[in-house]
Amino acid sequence: MITRAEGAYLGAVRAFQNPMLDLLHKKHAPLVVSLLSVTFTAERPTVPVADAHTEIGDALDQLRAAGYEESLPTGTARDLCRQWADAGWLIRQVLDDDVEVYRLSAHAVGALEVAGRAGGARARVSQSRVRTLLDAVEQLAQDADPDVMVRMARLDGQIARLQAELDRVQRTGTVDEVDDEELLEEAENVLHLVRELPADFARVAESIKAMQRDVVTALRQDERPTGDVLREYLERGEHVMESTSEGRAFAGALRLIGDPQRLDELANQLDVVLRHRFTRRLAVQQRTELREIVRRIEQGLDQVFTAQREASYVITAQVRNHDPLRDRQVDVLLRDVMAGMQSWLPDTRRFQSVDPLLRLPVAEVEHLRQTAGDLRPPEAPAPLPDWDDDDVDASGDDARAWGGPHYSELATHLAQFADGADEVDVAAAFAAAPDALRRPVDLLGVLEIAHARGMTETDRVAFVDAVRPDGTRRRLAFGAVSTTTKDDDA
Repeated sequence: MITRAEGAYLGAVRAFQNPMLDLLHKKHAPLVVSLLSVTFTAERPTVPVADAHTEIGDALDQLRAAGYEESLPTGTARDLCRQWADAGWLIRQVLDDDVEVYRLSAHAVGALEVAGRAGGARARVSQSRVRTLLDAVEQLAQDADPDVMVRMARLDGQIARLQAELDRVQRTGTVDEVDDEELLEEAENVLHLVRELPADFARVAESIKAMQRDVVTALRQDERPTGDVLREYLERGEHVMESTSEGRAFAGALRLIGDPQRLDELANQLDVVLRHRFTRRLAVQQRTELREIVRRIEQGLDQVFTAQREASYVITAQVRNHDPLRDRQVDVLLRDVMAGMQSWLPDTRRFQSVDPLLRLPVAEVEHLRQTAGDLRPPEAPAPLPDWDDDDVDASGDDARAWGGPHYSELATHLAQFADGADEVDVAAAFAAAPDALRRPVDLLGVLEIAHARGMTETDRVAFVDAVRPDGTRRRLAFGAVSTTTKDDDA
């Protein structure tokens, strides 16, 4: 049986395994907190990898020049960033424009907030803080109590208090002024609450990325059909805000702050606060934090929505390019490479050169066949049948019947059909021609003649029946045209 002291100790051990507390109790925690806080700000939540290495390297040089050499860790800025990424404090990702950036993890954001609160003004037990607690407990009791009569009595009490306040203001025409000290306490309480938001938004975004990694891993492992994995992802994506505790909390907050009108009202309320005289007693940083509340909320919302879009994009790309056979081949190749590295590294020295592979190995074949097989067929081919030249149609009438248009006969038929008129309807003339001149190819021929002589187009659609040499018929449609009966040379 675990004793009370042992249970408390095990719980503390688990808590300190969290990357946030791990960061804060490290030997160089002050350096990590200071460098991360000056590199990543609310205005710049992501920093290109090269810029981060340069800025952190410059900061290290400045600290060494100021005499803090002994308290600084060894290694370059690139090495430190790699260590912080391995510890879970930095997240490395590639943006849509193929720029690789760093951003703070939720653990790092929480650690910076804890360090900032501990190094700043101490939280005081104030009227504002107590009222916030009482309001939260009252709201919790209201949501937990299903008794209709109790809810009605509570609402009647609220209405009575508000009506009494309204009557007093209408009667006196004045509003009771609140003491500046109390307003200052309320502002500090607001700032205390706001400082928790960045870490909360970061945790929601990381929970979405964790879901993305689970789906991609399931697709790559190929243990289940792709359709089942995608069906599960679509269900989780549809209810992404209900699939994790962070998502459920964010969905509830989104109903309050996701409305643009609510954010506009919040901005107007903050303007009223900042115009009050008590804000002169606030530090410049505190006034800036009050002024940036709306923007920090918008940045947090954008961070979560961006994580959702990236998750959908990554999973869609994985499904589109997923090749189970190729993925298995790549996995086998990587395992072979890792096994080779593990067997090679123990016997090597630092900076030892590696002999490159200049050419691929040659296959060792014991014997190749040197003679070709007998290409002669096993028996002679059958003799060609006798050709009787007398059976061939010497006149070639059948071949000509399937040939091109009869231009001269068609021109003569147009002239005869016109019977002296200056224009003739091509469809009517073709329909009146004998079967030998009503082949489909002859329709093209008569249209060529009409185009050469000059034709007039109409809005009608003409239909004609063409007759093939074998007697089959085909109904054709074309734009009705008329043409002159005289050649252009005439």
